[in-house]
Amino acid sequence: MSDSKVYFIDTVHGVLQERLTKEGFVCIDITKVKSEEIPLLIADASGLVIRSKISLTEEVLTTCKNLKFIARSGSGLENIDVEFCKKNAIICYNSPEGNRNAVAEHGLGMLLSLLNKITVSDLQIRKGIWQRESNRGEELDGKTVGIIGYGNNGTSFAKKLRGFDVKVMAFDKYKSGFGDHFVHECTLAAIMEQADIVSFHVPLTSETKHIVNDEFIDKMAKPFILINLARGRIVDTESLVKGLKTQKIKGACLDVHEYEQKSFEKFFEQQVPDAFCYLTSSEKVILTPHIAGWTTESYYKLSNILADKILADHSAH
Repeated sequence: MSDSKVYFIDTVHGVLQERLTKEGFVCIDITKVKSEEIPLLIADASGLVIRSKISLTEEVLTTCKNLKFIARSGSGLENIDVEFCKKNAIICYNSPEGNRNAVAEHGLGMLLSLLNKITVSDLQIRKGIWQRESNRGEELDGKTVGIIGYGNNGTSFAKKLRGFDVKVMAFDKYKSGFGDHFVHECTLAAIMEQADIVSFHVPLTSETKHIVNDEFIDKMAKPFILINLARGRIVDTESLVKGLKTQKIKGACLDVHEYEQKSFEKFFEQQVPDAFCYLTSSEKVILTPHIAGWTTESYYKLSNILADKILADHSAH
């Protein structure tokens, strides 16, 4: 087993390294190595552990002749050439189960804060402003919530809504038969016809990039609240700004942003576009820095679930 080298490209919870080491894998920490130098170090890797520091392209993966698996802490696999992995029998593990509860709780928190003007009034009070009438809230009960994408995160968000007297509708292009006494399985058109709130839980693909655009917003029958906890580029920010200005979009809860960099920390080192500046100055928008799935509990769960998956396959062989 000593030849099974697993390189940790990004920092993850220590339980993954601990459990793999216990089973005889050699775990090598290269989290402090600059991203452009990483391909030179990983040629003998059996496994790679990543978040979003580098893109594992065909060019990078071709150099890894012994690679058996890639473990992505989190859900999105868009920075991995998955097709190349399939052709070369490289298993791609991810751990969306690890942060689905965190994402759902965060989404509900953002929605309630927006409806009840909690963020706005909190900031006002800190400045010595006491406004009651302008901060009159709106109740979630009685509304229709449309969930687009009914995987781990969409399902969890629906579960969190069960304590409210709301109608929950869900559409998933790739799933069916999931409706129950609480969630109405439906078409996208039905959500556009009925929803007061639309929450996205889909991966970023060529199909979903800018799914929220002028056309989508125009087709919505009612003014609505937009929630995006999935991937920033699902939403065309300029279309969102237009929608806010025309009041077709009543408000937005955004944990992910179209202009995010691979390194989240460098977000404000770029020239931030005017559309994003508009969002930061709008009281109808709540913004968080891609932290919905970033709880103390999920940090552990993401790594522990990856260990479960890797070791289950390893013992099977």
